[in-house]
Amino acid sequence: MNQRHHHRLTRRTMIGGGMALGTGVLLTPRGVVARSLPRSQATPGATAEVKDTVQVGIVTSQSGPLQTYGEQYLKGFELGLDYATGGTGVANGHLIETTIRDDTGVPDTGVAAARDLIGQGFKIIAGSVVSGVALQVAPLAEQNQVLFISGPAASDGITGINDYTFRSGRQTYQDILTAASFLETLEGQSVLVFAQDTAFGQANVAAVEAVFGAEGATIEGLLVAQDSADFAPFAQQVIDRAPDLLFVAWAGATATAMYQALDQQGVLTATKVVTGLDQRVSYPVFGPAAEQISFLSHYVYQAPDNEVNQFLIDRLAEEGGVPDLFTPDGFAGAQMLVQAIGQTDGQDVDAMIEALEGFEFAGPKGDYTVRPEDHALLQPMFQVRLVQDGENFEPELVTALAPEDVAPPIAEGA
Repeated sequence: MNQRHHHRLTRRTMIGGGMALGTGVLLTPRGVVARSLPRSQATPGATAEVKDTVQVGIVTSQSGPLQTYGEQYLKGFELGLDYATGGTGVANGHLIETTIRDDTGVPDTGVAAARDLIGQGFKIIAGSVVSGVALQVAPLAEQNQVLFISGPAASDGITGINDYTFRSGRQTYQDILTAASFLETLEGQSVLVFAQDTAFGQANVAAVEAVFGAEGATIEGLLVAQDSADFAPFAQQVIDRAPDLLFVAWAGATATAMYQALDQQGVLTATKVVTGLDQRVSYPVFGPAAEQISFLSHYVYQAPDNEVNQFLIDRLAEEGGVPDLFTPDGFAGAQMLVQAIGQTDGQDVDAMIEALEGFEFAGPKGDYTVRPEDHALLQPMFQVRLVQDGENFEPELVTALAPEDVAPPIAEGA
């Protein structure tokens, strides 16, 4: 990363906690609007004075293979914005308005959407759940000098890619370090990475090679086309290779069929399997085999014990739901957005970058830090197990790993 600032400031700014970032009357072009505050933060008659409006473009998946991830992100963003602004949608007098565009999970579509928003004068873009989208939008942000806060997209290549790009979710390296925490030693072991042939899957192979390979393990990758429907032949390849450890990195709607194939072909009993716990809809696929799998977790709502996570749980309970895998990434993205806009005029991109570098805040997972050197988002990670709960399965916390224990190395060139 270029040293574009004369110095970098480290801040500890706590967002939320029942305090709105403005006072007075919330105005929109249509007049006065009364908005209800979240119950846990509500102050009778609380309003916010609006000086101007800041437009934020959100480019994420509302259709395509990762649609559910996009939906989780958007719900988290909505609730995070409520939390961070005390229910007003206003950061230090700046009314935040969002425009959402569907990237359909396709990089070219995402780039076209981001390019259109930038052409309309948007200075802030957020939201990618697909690594391939984020990796192409990030250079566009640098070329046009706009702020880009990516979402759940996990590719390590997003970290440190340029000064204008941040992330509100974890990255693959943090997953791999969490996976490594399950194992006493890897010296002399063979590890096979079973993943989709996408930027996400390729990043997982690279990260496993970097982390596990450094500990003396031999690493191979088995990459599968994202649109594959028949996984039996690939499961047989796993059996034939007979690894000491199988690391599974999978995302999207085909996870159920993939795990069924691994179970039916005997993979889950033939080798030690470590994988990330996916969204809640995927839990039933494991069945009795769940006890044979070691799960690393980016987030399950039962794991963090803090005020922000409880706010998120309570708000979704009012809608008859619970937080899912990437709900906190949208929530944290909104908190970062409010920090960037609330500390600036919402238009000066250099000032917004400076406001985010070194930013520390309490989010749904616990304590987060935006590392100033490369914009990695340091955060807790979790080991969990799936336990039978009637006819369903629910995650149970095994160990919470501190942000510093799963911090990725500073990106080269940062």
